[in-house]
Amino acid sequence: MLGSELVVILCTAVLLCSLAARRWGLPAPVLLLACGILLGLIPALAEVELPPEAVLFLFLPVLLYWESISTSLREVRSNLRGIVLMGTLLVIVTAWAVAAAAHALGLPWGPAWVLGAAIAPTDATAVGALARVLPNRYVTVLRAESLINDGTALVVYGVAVAATARTEVLDAADVSGRFLLAYAGGIAAGALTAWAGVHVRRWIQDPLLSNVVTILSPFTAFVLAESVEASGVLAVVVAGLAMGRLGPRVVQAGTRRQMTAFWSLATFLLNGALFVLVGLELPRAISELTRGELFRGLVLVGVVTVVIVAVRLAYLFGTTYLIRLLDRRESQRARRISNRARVVSGLAGFRGAVSLAAALATPRSTAAGTPFPDRDLIIFVAAGVIVVTLVLQAPLLPAVARWARLPQDTEARTEELRFAQASAINDALEAMPRLASELGTDQQVVDELVTEYNQRLGVLRALANETDADDDGAARALTRAGQYRELGLALIARKRNTLIRLRDERRIDDTVLLQLQARLDLEEVRLAAPHDAADEE
Repeated sequence: MLGSELVVILCTAVLLCSLAARRWGLPAPVLLLACGILLGLIPALAEVELPPEAVLFLFLPVLLYWESISTSLREVRSNLRGIVLMGTLLVIVTAWAVAAAAHALGLPWGPAWVLGAAIAPTDATAVGALARVLPNRYVTVLRAESLINDGTALVVYGVAVAATARTEVLDAADVSGRFLLAYAGGIAAGALTAWAGVHVRRWIQDPLLSNVVTILSPFTAFVLAESVEASGVLAVVVAGLAMGRLGPRVVQAGTRRQMTAFWSLATFLLNGALFVLVGLELPRAISELTRGELFRGLVLVGVVTVVIVAVRLAYLFGTTYLIRLLDRRESQRARRISNRARVVSGLAGFRGAVSLAAALATPRSTAAGTPFPDRDLIIFVAAGVIVVTLVLQAPLLPAVARWARLPQDTEARTEELRFAQASAINDALEAMPRLASELGTDQQVVDELVTEYNQRLGVLRALANETDADDDGAARALTRAGQYRELGLALIARKRNTLIRLRDERRIDDTVLLQLQARLDLEEVRLAAPHDAADEE
């Protein structure tokens, strides 16, 4: 099948499944996965393959970079110990447990470890798409875990493949060196990429060129790390976290608008296409197996799914009580969560395209030229576990989250938002006389801005209930904000219709329409967003 036809099919599938998910209230990844499986039954699509290098170099850097930039570094710091332990120790323990279970069911130790390493990491894109029903703290921890555990799993995977294919003779020192290089090299490559990106952005003013640098950043970090055999995944994550912290100081407003629009669309399409492609692989994986292998594969899918959930739950509960025993600081007590919340975290360890890419990357032959043992079975089980975790765990998560009665953090974040806005406005009011004097601004303009800023502060205080409920000033401020929004949107619609009429009458050019329409769009987005009422003033 031609690549252009496949692009049309993938985009259409993403569009239809996303619309159906919103209409029926179902998780979009589950529908995308099911759609991929159905498409894989079509003969013309049966030969479509998902090259592992496409996931590892094209999909993964883009998705991980945006996830990293939009991850709260403050939450990562406050939960750093748990995130690091889950991204390293839990991955190794899970790989071992899966390997032991697979070996007990007849798989040799080599292929069993390859399967365990492929299945061990949770998937950042799946977690990001499916865990939105959870409070922000839990989502941040899950996303951060998913962002770093790929590096650990891929090192274990590389060692297992090399040992099974007998391409290398590795001892404990070699394995330890690989882990050290993967982490140290990945962190260094990501930090270097972020440092270079910040310095380049300081002298590039054009938004388009600056966003070219943004697009280059994840691929540069990945290639730089992989060139020294370090973790490209970890390099992308470090570069994204660093740019999320440093970007607001060097990225201009126009660049940021373009960047947000581009990355939101790109990650949405790539993420959706990835789930469809994962589903496409399953029918082929089944067709490569004999009846006996298929039966054993189905048993392995069930057993491995139970193992990864059980190991995750046991790890979460076991390490929690061990940490409580060893660390009795007050700060540690403040971070404690309920046992029900741990059950939610245990069920939120979704697997995704990273696991499938690792399974597909298994070589077809060993160093001796013989077929790699049980390669098709590894691919089938990996794909099957991904399907089961997405199809069964994902629909259960909202119900389990409600059962757990997780504390919501939206109120705290709203308070932070209002506090930040009020602080910024107060600082602006304080600096206004000095800035107006330096710029030679007319006093009438200053007075108008002071009035406008004070009105915004009045709305913020009213929304925060800092004023008396019967305060006429607060009530008037909220009323004015709502009226300002409604009238502003109505006037924008009228102006837009006028511009379109002038274009249709050939009194203005299409390019003039586009230029003025862009300005109206900015006004409409500011007024129509379901956000902060202070901006409506």
